[in-house]
Amino acid sequence: MRVDRDPTPLLALGVAVAATSTSAVLVRWSAAPSSVAAFYRVLFTTVLVVPVAATRHRGAFARLSARDLAGAIVAGIALAIHFAAWFESLAHTSVAASVTLVQSQPVFVALGAWLVLGERLTRATAAGIAVALAGATAMSLGDAGGSALSGTTTYGNALALLGAVTVAGYVLAGRSIRQRVPLFPYVTVVYGVCAVALFALVGVQGHAYVGYPPREWGLFLALAVGPGLLGHTVSNWALAHLESVVVSVAWLGEPVGATLLALALLGEVPAPVTIAGGLVVIAGVAVTALERDRRADAAG
Repeated sequence: MRVDRDPTPLLALGVAVAATSTSAVLVRWSAAPSSVAAFYRVLFTTVLVVPVAATRHRGAFARLSARDLAGAIVAGIALAIHFAAWFESLAHTSVAASVTLVQSQPVFVALGAWLVLGERLTRATAAGIAVALAGATAMSLGDAGGSALSGTTTYGNALALLGAVTVAGYVLAGRSIRQRVPLFPYVTVVYGVCAVALFALVGVQGHAYVGYPPREWGLFLALAVGPGLLGHTVSNWALAHLESVVVSVAWLGEPVGATLLALALLGEVPAPVTIAGGLVVIAGVAVTALERDRRADAAG
């Protein structure tokens, strides 16, 4: 078990969770098509990490094996589908439902590790998965009558779940690669592939790449700097200094933070069924994540 008396990693983790909690509100504020917002978030984040990767880890790119490169490409495509699905979900369901469902990804990581990698599924992990999926089902069925946003809440919830499944694929694809490749070279390749995939999606959907007002470009940059750089990148740094269990529990604060921001900034009050189902999902995710971290710490 790692013991670190320096409060900096905990403060950094708090900043990361707070920064990521702003993502849903920033997406909702944007009037651009969801795929365009997703593309520029990833593109600008890539631009921000490339200088670090190029100056500090230049040799790591040359050492990338064909297998690791293929895995990074798969991870990048999975991440592109995640962003496309999740950003679009916010046009059809509440921030509370969307963020809670997309944060159920540890459940799908556990399922994927069992189905694809043959990892043992303990009773506690299975119970956590069952609880989280029951909560997700309750949220979707309870909101089946439609929402004030578009009348297609169930569709939005399904997109958020697709976002959770695909980001779990991104995590599984990159798990072994990250043991051999430093963070910045890895995310540069993944983000680059993700940006190319989203660029293609924007074109297929027939959306304009340019011509957006300054406000939109400000939101795209805020998505990259906030959730992209201060959120996920800082969280990865904190993970090297804190127990994984601390990070797992902290990330369960994102749905809470996003819901409070949506209430304060968008006037969006979550329905009772969303609150109840969301709490069940968070409980199931907590059990699943904590059990996987306990097993990982025991194995280490």
